[in-house]
Amino acid sequence: MALAFVGRGAGVTVQGLPLIKPPYGRITAIDLNKGDISWQIAHGDTPDNVKNHPALKGIEIPRTGRAGRIGVLVTKNLVIAGEGGFATTPNGRGAMLRAYDKATGQELGAVYMPAPQTGSPMTYMLGGKQYITLAISGAGFGSELIAFKLP
Repeated sequence: MALAFVGRGAGVTVQGLPLIKPPYGRITAIDLNKGDISWQIAHGDTPDNVKNHPALKGIEIPRTGRAGRIGVLVTKNLVIAGEGGFATTPNGRGAMLRAYDKATGQELGAVYMPAPQTGSPMTYMLGGKQYITLAISGAGFGSELIAFKLP
Protein backbone atom coordinates (compact mmCIF):
# COMPACT_ATOMS: atom_id res chain seq x y z
CA MET A 1 0.00 0.00 0.00
CA ALA A 2 1.24 3.48 -0.83
CA LEU A 3 -0.06 6.67 0.76
CA ALA A 4 -0.23 10.12 -0.74
CA PHE A 5 -1.18 13.37 0.99
CA VAL A 6 -2.59 16.12 -1.20
CA GLY A 7 -2.97 19.59 0.28
CA ARG A 8 -4.41 22.34 -1.86
CA GLY A 9 -3.93 25.90 -0.68
CA ALA A 10 -6.67 28.49 -0.62
CA GLY A 11 -5.15 30.34 -3.58
CA VAL A 12 -7.80 32.46 -5.27
CA THR A 13 -10.77 33.33 -3.06
CA VAL A 14 -14.15 34.95 -3.54
CA GLN A 15 -15.30 36.91 -0.48
CA GLY A 16 -12.67 35.00 1.52
CA LEU A 17 -13.87 31.55 0.40
CA PRO A 18 -11.54 29.30 -1.62
CA LEU A 19 -12.45 29.05 -5.29
CA ILE A 20 -11.03 25.51 -5.38
CA LYS A 21 -13.51 22.71 -4.68
CA PRO A 22 -12.73 20.70 -1.51
CA PRO A 23 -11.21 18.53 -0.19
CA TYR A 24 -8.45 20.96 0.71
CA GLY A 25 -6.36 18.18 2.26
CA ARG A 26 -6.71 14.47 1.58
CA ILE A 27 -4.94 11.19 2.31
CA THR A 28 -5.19 8.49 -0.36
CA ALA A 29 -4.21 4.83 0.11
CA ILE A 30 -3.31 2.94 -3.07
CA ASP A 31 -3.18 -0.85 -3.42
CA LEU A 32 0.17 -1.29 -5.17
CA ASN A 33 -0.69 -4.85 -6.23
CA LYS A 34 -3.78 -3.76 -8.18
CA GLY A 35 -3.08 -0.09 -8.83
CA ASP A 36 -6.47 0.82 -7.34
CA ILE A 37 -7.35 3.41 -4.74
CA SER A 38 -8.09 1.51 -1.51
CA TRP A 39 -9.53 4.52 0.30
CA GLN A 40 -9.49 8.32 0.42
CA ILE A 41 -10.34 10.63 3.28
CA ALA A 42 -10.48 14.38 3.81
CA HIS A 43 -7.66 14.94 6.32
CA GLY A 44 -8.51 17.53 8.95
CA ASP A 45 -11.58 19.52 9.80
CA THR A 46 -13.06 22.29 7.70
CA PRO A 47 -10.98 25.50 7.97
CA ASP A 48 -12.41 28.19 10.28
CA ASN A 49 -12.70 30.74 7.43
CA VAL A 50 -15.01 28.32 5.57
CA LYS A 51 -16.87 26.84 8.55
CA ASN A 52 -17.67 30.28 10.03
CA HIS A 53 -18.22 32.27 6.83
CA PRO A 54 -21.46 34.31 6.96
CA ALA A 55 -22.33 33.41 3.34
CA LEU A 56 -22.48 29.72 4.34
CA LYS A 57 -24.60 30.18 7.46
CA GLY A 58 -27.19 27.41 7.74
CA ILE A 59 -25.48 25.21 5.15
CA GLU A 60 -24.31 21.75 6.23
CA ILE A 61 -20.64 21.56 5.21
CA PRO A 62 -19.07 18.10 5.30
CA ARG A 63 -15.50 17.70 6.51
CA THR A 64 -13.28 19.29 3.86
CA GLY A 65 -9.78 18.61 5.18
CA ARG A 66 -7.17 21.33 5.55
CA ALA A 67 -4.24 22.22 3.35
CA GLY A 68 -0.71 21.93 4.63
CA ARG A 69 2.60 20.25 3.96
CA ILE A 70 2.71 17.25 6.25
CA GLY A 71 4.28 13.82 6.44
CA VAL A 72 2.51 10.66 7.49
CA LEU A 73 3.63 7.80 9.72
CA VAL A 74 2.48 4.32 8.70
CA THR A 75 2.58 1.46 11.20
CA LYS A 76 1.33 -2.11 10.92
CA ASN A 77 -2.28 -1.00 11.54
CA LEU A 78 -2.35 2.81 11.56
CA VAL A 79 -1.79 5.88 9.44
CA ILE A 80 -0.88 8.87 11.64
CA ALA A 81 -0.82 12.47 10.41
CA GLY A 82 -1.03 15.90 11.96
CA GLU A 83 -2.78 18.91 10.54
CA GLY A 84 -0.76 21.53 8.71
CA GLY A 85 -2.50 24.68 9.91
CA PHE A 86 -4.07 26.34 12.93
CA ALA A 87 -7.80 25.97 13.56
CA THR A 88 -10.25 26.25 16.42
CA THR A 89 -10.33 22.86 18.13
CA PRO A 90 -12.27 21.62 21.16
CA ASN A 91 -9.15 22.49 23.24
CA GLY A 92 -8.63 25.96 21.76
CA ARG A 93 -6.58 27.24 18.83
CA GLY A 94 -4.19 24.58 17.57
CA ALA A 95 -4.18 21.48 15.41
CA MET A 96 -4.92 17.79 15.75
CA LEU A 97 -2.79 14.67 15.35
CA ARG A 98 -5.07 12.03 13.83
CA ALA A 99 -4.87 8.23 13.63
CA TYR A 100 -6.64 6.30 10.87
CA ASP A 101 -7.20 2.59 10.34
CA LYS A 102 -4.67 1.56 7.69
CA ALA A 103 -7.08 -0.88 6.02
CA THR A 104 -10.18 1.34 5.84
CA GLY A 105 -9.18 4.99 6.42
CA GLN A 106 -11.65 5.27 9.31
CA GLU A 107 -10.49 7.84 11.87
CA LEU A 108 -9.78 6.03 15.12
CA GLY A 109 -8.76 8.97 17.27
CA ALA A 110 -7.25 12.44 17.48
CA VAL A 111 -5.23 14.37 20.03
CA TYR A 112 -4.75 18.12 20.40
CA MET A 113 -1.46 19.82 19.54
CA PRO A 114 -0.87 23.50 20.39
CA ALA A 115 0.53 24.15 16.88
CA PRO A 116 0.47 22.54 13.42
CA GLN A 117 2.74 19.71 12.32
CA THR A 118 5.92 20.88 10.59
CA GLY A 119 7.92 17.64 10.53
CA SER A 120 7.06 14.05 9.76
CA PRO A 121 5.98 11.99 12.78
CA MET A 122 8.16 9.14 14.00
CA THR A 123 7.69 6.36 16.51
CA TYR A 124 10.07 4.71 18.95
CA MET A 125 10.11 2.40 21.97
CA LEU A 126 11.63 3.36 25.31
CA GLY A 127 11.35 1.32 28.49
CA GLY A 128 8.71 -0.93 26.94
CA LYS A 129 6.47 2.03 26.01
CA GLN A 130 5.78 3.29 22.50
CA TYR A 131 5.93 7.01 21.67
CA ILE A 132 5.06 9.17 18.68
CA THR A 133 6.96 12.42 18.29
CA LEU A 134 6.90 15.21 15.72
CA ALA A 135 7.92 18.81 15.20
CA ILE A 136 5.28 21.52 15.54
CA SER A 137 5.43 25.25 14.86
CA GLY A 138 3.42 28.15 13.54
CA ALA A 139 2.82 31.88 13.57
CA GLY A 140 3.16 33.11 17.14
CA PHE A 141 4.32 29.69 18.35
CA GLY A 142 7.99 28.69 18.55
CA SER A 143 9.28 25.46 17.07
CA GLU A 144 9.33 22.45 19.37
CA LEU A 145 9.14 18.69 19.45
CA ILE A 146 6.08 17.09 20.99
CA ALA A 147 5.83 13.45 22.08
CA PHE A 148 2.80 11.30 22.88
CA LYS A 149 3.00 8.06 24.88
CA LEU A 150 0.72 5.38 23.53
CA PRO A 151 -1.44 3.41 25.98
